[in-house]
Amino acid sequence: MQIVPLGRGFAAELRGIGLADVAERAEIYAAVRAAFEQYSVLLFRNQAVTDDLQVAFSRCFGPLEHTKVGSLGAGSYFAILTNLDAGGNVVPADHRQALVAKANQLWHTDSSFKAVPALASVLSARIVPDTGGETEFASTRLAWQRLPAELQARLVDAYAWHDYAHSRGKIAPHLATAVEQKALPPVRWRMAWLNPVNHCRSLYVASHAYAIDGMTMAAAQALLAELIDRATGPEVTYLHRWRAGDVIMWDNRAVLHRGRPWPDHLARRMIRTTISAGEADGLASVRPAA
Repeated sequence: MQIVPLGRGFAAELRGIGLADVAERAEIYAAVRAAFEQYSVLLFRNQAVTDDLQVAFSRCFGPLEHTKVGSLGAGSYFAILTNLDAGGNVVPADHRQALVAKANQLWHTDSSFKAVPALASVLSARIVPDTGGETEFASTRLAWQRLPAELQARLVDAYAWHDYAHSRGKIAPHLATAVEQKALPPVRWRMAWLNPVNHCRSLYVASHAYAIDGMTMAAAQALLAELIDRATGPEVTYLHRWRAGDVIMWDNRAVLHRGRPWPDHLARRMIRTTISAGEADGLASVRPAA
C-alpha cells in the first residue's frame, strides 16, 4: 500500500489496494484503519465498485446506518445522492432532489443530527458530470489546533444542538418534511471530539448546529459561523474532482465536507454508506454528561 498525501496536513490517496482487499484481508484493513485515523480522508481510485462491495468494505469499520426517512434509499444502507428521477431524467432545479443537493453544499458532518452520530462515510462515484460537482473537505482536527488556547478552553466542554430541519431550512422553509422532523428531533453533542487512538481533539460542528448551551441564539449562531469559517478557508481545504470509479471515505468526527454545484442539466449519481460511531471511536467524548 502506498500513501500519497493530497491536502495540507490531511487527506491521502491509497494506491496498490482496493475495497475488496480491505474487505477480505485483516492485515490490509488494519493498515487502512491506521491511515484513516491519521489522514481522516482516504481516496481509492479506479474501483469496480458495486453496492455489495461497498457494503462489505464499509462493514469492516463498524455497523452501518440505515438511511433516514425522506431520503432516496430510505430504510436501506444506501443514501442515493442524485439529480436523476426514476426514469433516468435530470430533475428541474426546483425539484426536491435538486434542493437537497443544494443543502448538501453547506459545510456539514454527516449524521450529527442523529441519536447515534457517524464515525465515517463512504461515497462512490457512479455518474459524474463533466464539470463541477466536486466535494470539498476541511480538517476540524487541524482547525482545533489553530484555535487560540482560550477558545479551546471555552469549547472543550461546551454543548451544541444539532437539527436536520435547521440546515434544510436554510435552503427552503419546508425542505425537511413533518415526517423527517418527527423522526429526527434535535440532539445535543459536545463541541470537541477526542480521538481515542491518537488523542487529538476535533471541532464537532456543522450546518446542522444551531444553538449552544448557555448562549443566546444570536451569539451561538455567530460563534458557530466563526468556527466553520476558521475551519474552511480555501488555504486549508482539499477539493476533490471526481472521476468515475472513485471512492472516498472520511472521518465525520474530524472532517467537514460539502458538495459543490454543477450545471443543472448534467447528471450526477453518488452512493453513500455511513458507519455509526461506537464507544471505541470516542463516542463518550461527545455524549452529553449524565
